[in-house]
Amino acid sequence: MPGHGVPANPEAGKVPTADLSRTARWGAMVEISPLTGSDRANWEVLARGQNAYFGTEISDDGYEQTWQRLLDGEQRRGIAARLDGKMVGIAHYVFHAAIWGVGRCYLADLFVDPEVRRRGVATAMLKWMAWDAEEHGAPRLYWNTLDDSPARALYDKVATFHEGLIHYSYRRDANQRS
Repeated sequence: MPGHGVPANPEAGKVPTADLSRTARWGAMVEISPLTGSDRANWEVLARGQNAYFGTEISDDGYEQTWQRLLDGEQRRGIAARLDGKMVGIAHYVFHAAIWGVGRCYLADLFVDPEVRRRGVATAMLKWMAWDAEEHGAPRLYWNTLDDSPARALYDKVATFHEGLIHYSYRRDANQRS
């Protein structure tokens, strides 16, 4: 992809992400770039779509706080995917230290507008995040998904391996004593 510093074949090399103001283009139409201040309204439409899909309620203040965290760009990042200039996907990821070895990158959220799924948008976002993670010393990008998630077919295809881990969450009951 001349002019963008991105190989025409994404498998041929890494995306140089030291300058994250660059935009990468996959295929003829999918464009990936970091979220910017002007993306706020479109981001929120997609973020609300994701939360509705999972049955999660977030306050308006919660969206504002998340947006500000994503724009600070330190450990938390957000990217947008566009088809023909229209934002159709978002992803949020977090860099963190590892106890053993090098840093890691956790994909917290990935959502694509249902109207444009199966057109390479999610794959392009996953590749962008993997390259960004590696560029920042975190060669392992990982995520969790539901067993019955329709996205499993994509994840099984894109991921280099499945670790066979079972994810547990502990939530302390508000009525429980310490």
